Amino acid sequence: MLQDIFPKQYHVEFTWKEPAAEDMCFVFRGQEVLERLDGEGLRLPTYGELAGHAERAVYLFRVDEKEYFLVWLKDETIPGGYAWHTMRGERGRKTKELIFAESTAHHLDIWYRANRFCGHCGTPTQHDHKERMLRCPKCGEMIFPKICPAVIIALTDGERLLLCRSQRGVYRGYGLIAGFVEIGETAEETVRREVMEEVGLRVKDIRYYGSQPWGLVGNLSLGYYARLDGDDAIYLDGQELAQADWYRREDIDLAPDDYSLTNDMIQAFIRGDWT
Repeated sequence: MLQDIFPKQYHVEFTWKEPAAEDMCFVFRGQEVLERLDGEGLRLPTYGELAGHAERAVYLFRVDEKEYFLVWLKDETIPGGYAWHTMRGERGRKTKELIFAESTAHHLDIWYRANRFCGHCGTPTQHDHKERMLRCPKCGEMIFPKICPAVIIALTDGERLLLCRSQRGVYRGYGLIAGFVEIGETAEETVRREVMEEVGLRVKDIRYYGSQPWGLVGNLSLGYYARLDGDDAIYLDGQELAQADWYRREDIDLAPDDYSLTNDMIQAFIRGDWT
């Protein structure tokens, strides 16, 4: 179930501290992360291994007893034995705890990089030592991490579930209709709008399922189930989706992945927990 995806001892409260040699570190280059192949799995560098390469580091969070830091390098050189690995392409070699931590760390990396200067006066921002915040020393502007709400929609019609393929992004497998919440819109209104825009269908009986932070694109995903209201004919939006079809419960061949809200919602439908 969804609650089993996340680490049980995850502490995101911010504190200002210097990294110790044994602390784990995330280093990003776009959608790639610095990791080392250790047996069949991948592992992160410790701060001790990054000695001489690190320009600066900031505390991220703690998972169980391990503390994690975000590190920026001085230049393009990296410690021996390490390489750049794509975050999406290497999930099979990572624990669910590492996948979750990596996504959150990447979210914060993007935020820090995008807010090096104040958006009001252009002054270089400074790290606050009490909160996870960037502060402008000139005009006092306070900048907090941006979280974008989005919905994932499992649209059902009796024993059938609507599955789709996206036109965009790296992932080309089947998923569920999804979209960002617009300004002035409730999540339930987003469910109705996204389904109508992407496949031309009406929905009813919208029910909340669960949520998941998804740091790869800086959002908080809100999962909803909804039932078809009326005609089941699909009118595909060619810009967002490449394909969308109705699939009967017994015809859906999808293995649990243990980290995705979308997958968890599809698995719940297959089991008959939600319809």
